[in-house]
Amino acid sequence: MTHAVQLGDIIQLRKGKKATEVHDQRVNGAKPYIQIDEVRGATPQKYASDAKGVAVTSADLCIVWDGANAGTVGYGVDGMIGSTVARMRIKSPEEWDTEFVGRLLQSRFRQLNDEAQARGATIPHVDKSKLEEIELPRIDRSEQQRIASILARADGIRRKRQKLLKANGDFVRSAYLHIVGHLNPRHGDWEPFTFEALAVDRKGAIRSGPFGSALRHGEFVDEGIAVLGIDNAVQNKFAWAERRFITPSKYEELRRYKVFPGDVIVTIMGTTGRSAVVPDDIPEAITTKHLATITCNKELIHPEVLSFAIHSDPLIIRQIKSFNKGAIMDGLNLGIIRKLEINLPPIEDQLRFVAMLRKARAIEASSQTPEGSGEDLFQSLSQRAFRGEL
Repeated sequence: MTHAVQLGDIIQLRKGKKATEVHDQRVNGAKPYIQIDEVRGATPQKYASDAKGVAVTSADLCIVWDGANAGTVGYGVDGMIGSTVARMRIKSPEEWDTEFVGRLLQSRFRQLNDEAQARGATIPHVDKSKLEEIELPRIDRSEQQRIASILARADGIRRKRQKLLKANGDFVRSAYLHIVGHLNPRHGDWEPFTFEALAVDRKGAIRSGPFGSALRHGEFVDEGIAVLGIDNAVQNKFAWAERRFITPSKYEELRRYKVFPGDVIVTIMGTTGRSAVVPDDIPEAITTKHLATITCNKELIHPEVLSFAIHSDPLIIRQIKSFNKGAIMDGLNLGIIRKLEINLPPIEDQLRFVAMLRKARAIEASSQTPEGSGEDLFQSLSQRAFRGEL
């Protein structure tokens, strides 16, 4: 193991402050205002003036100190930092390379963020002592620069994958709007249908529950009949996450909440408005009260089209906001879901969109494997760098 040094021995830490004057445009004497987005690499959008402000240069490191993003590290920016950011100034820049230190700290984001989440009753804060205890290998500055270059290339691969995923998502949303959404020139000719009219014609086609004491948390068991919750739909595609089960005898009591292949499940509590289509290979399963379930009339609408409309169609989202007018926060319930209305595209247009959606998801899946994401490569190289093994 290479001789190590603690971060607190090589940096001076200073917390930022809220600037007395913030401008939307550059004015004489003002500096770029460095807040969370700028630490993450965004171009500064505001400028700050404050004689007592905390300035940073491109040789400094910045760390998001407070909030959900606590522990995010950036560098290479010039300006004045806000109150949620702290400056880490290297005491001996002739010994330590800013990018080397920065990239190693970026690889510790999860650790720093978890420690921050564990502190503060309401707002997470970076744990200063834990931050300063992080050990770095003491190696020559030229060697640091070589390692930083390796990590930069690995990070480049990871970022390219992230851009691919974003472009993939943008493409699908555009395809939806132009093929089955309001940007299709024939959209105005399509007959409007309520969601209730698009469900199969039977009692309970749009349903939720079980509520209250019908299903208590203590009744979950390690195996049996699956119970779907928010985590199964929160990514706007079906995913297995936390596994919950009930006994077959409990299932007999709750059978009316059964989900079927092709059902659309919608989150209606907590994070609302996310949706997914139940896969064809779903085992016997019911939902929790946090989900609404829609069994579609597949002769009218493809479940993937209905699901995508719920989470991404601006006209549907506008209706949900309209129904919530006056409420403290937006919410969803079966009454609102039944009243939502969509101009129904021809089934051949729906199938064309679904084909594109499935291709896009295949690309996304291949990019999220350990081999395809670049994340494992970056983390592996970072950990080896921390151990002085690169």
